[in-house]
Amino acid sequence: MSTREGSTAASDSRVEGYVRRITFIAALGGFLFGYDTGVISGALLYIKPEFHLGNFGQQAIVASLLLGAVVGALASGPITDGLGRRRVLLVAAALFAAGAVASALSPSAGALVAARFVIGLALGASSTAVPLYLAETSPKEKRGRLVSTNQFLIVVGILISYGVGYALAASESWRWMLGLAAVPAALMFVGLLFLPESPRWLLGKEREDEALDVLGRTRPAAEVDDEVAEIKETIEAESTATYRDLFSPPIRPALRVGVGVPVINQLCGVNAVIYYTPTILKQSGFGSSAAILGSVGVGVVNVLLTALAFVLIDKVGRRPLVLTGVAILTAALAFLGALYLLPDQKGAVGVLVVVGLCLYIGAFAASLGIAIWLFTSEVYPTNLRGKGASLGVFTHWGLDFVVSLTVLTLISTITTTGMFWLYGAFALIGFFYLRRYLPETRGRSLEEVDAELQRQAS
Repeated sequence: MSTREGSTAASDSRVEGYVRRITFIAALGGFLFGYDTGVISGALLYIKPEFHLGNFGQQAIVASLLLGAVVGALASGPITDGLGRRRVLLVAAALFAAGAVASALSPSAGALVAARFVIGLALGASSTAVPLYLAETSPKEKRGRLVSTNQFLIVVGILISYGVGYALAASESWRWMLGLAAVPAALMFVGLLFLPESPRWLLGKEREDEALDVLGRTRPAAEVDDEVAEIKETIEAESTATYRDLFSPPIRPALRVGVGVPVINQLCGVNAVIYYTPTILKQSGFGSSAAILGSVGVGVVNVLLTALAFVLIDKVGRRPLVLTGVAILTAALAFLGALYLLPDQKGAVGVLVVVGLCLYIGAFAASLGIAIWLFTSEVYPTNLRGKGASLGVFTHWGLDFVVSLTVLTLISTITTTGMFWLYGAFALIGFFYLRRYLPETRGRSLEEVDAELQRQAS
């Protein structure tokens, strides 16, 4: 190997190592996303008797986080553009930590609702800022995989939260379940202190020397000048776009996908399963520890199928993966509803309930779970991509809030069977909607995807 080749290899290795550190630290926001949304499922079993909660009180504790996420997502767009991606993530990490500690110390249900709302603010902001920061600091040839790290850590966070819940179930230590989220939040905050700002944001603020420095540490030297020119062109295009342009006729085919996928994602009831699996299993005759252990199994399936989907999505394609997954989860919801028509859900029927939940969450993870953020980043033209993505995030959190606030009410009014079949009906409608409107984007440039959707509008 020549001296020049050795120098280039060492430089590439330094770049790769630095980008990996950025990805891991920023993607802790995804881990916290998963942990804070999943941990309440087990903790709720012990919060309920301590604070003497009925259905509304339980739903309020779950939904307060989602309401905060809606507010955080709405505010995050202009704040992220104004303060910068890194600063918003620092604030989000601080809020994650403060909310976790406040949750653990809550003296009443009202205080817990307020603490969860604070975590929700961090959740909404980070769900916008983390993918954006990762996309803008990653080399383009690795962008998809590195940005997808965020989604993978979300499901890992959910699984870890279930495991923590099971480990602490015997002592009923729900305060520790909630409070332990402060540890990764603190790690994220400290790590972010040593990370750079997004080069794209720096260029947008005309801080070109700083942007060149960041690009020099995160890109091969030969690519820096071309990327600077590309970023400047994108910034100029976006400066003329408004939210009103999202609703113009040429953009409607993209909007049908960019909003339709998050809508179907939520209305098929995935967060009813993530937030209330132990509660649902207790209705099937499981004890508290066994119910939480069952949720761990659901979490393991969620992680494994998400990992499988990462491997398949660029080989099989987005459309067949999503349509197959939605068809399977629709059948799983019908199966789960039928099980709750039986007079007794204990014993073998209880095992079948766990199997049905695993089948459902696995099909979801490999289809809508991985597709929601991917499609919102692929279907919009360059000048509207940021605004379209923020609309998708807002839609996701808004409907997540509605679902979380109605699960136990639905069970008490239309029974568990009715709830699963209602979600199944939405999933079935979603299947036919996606079969009609979902494009295949595998192996196509963003410009080619945009051209096809523009043709649909003409």
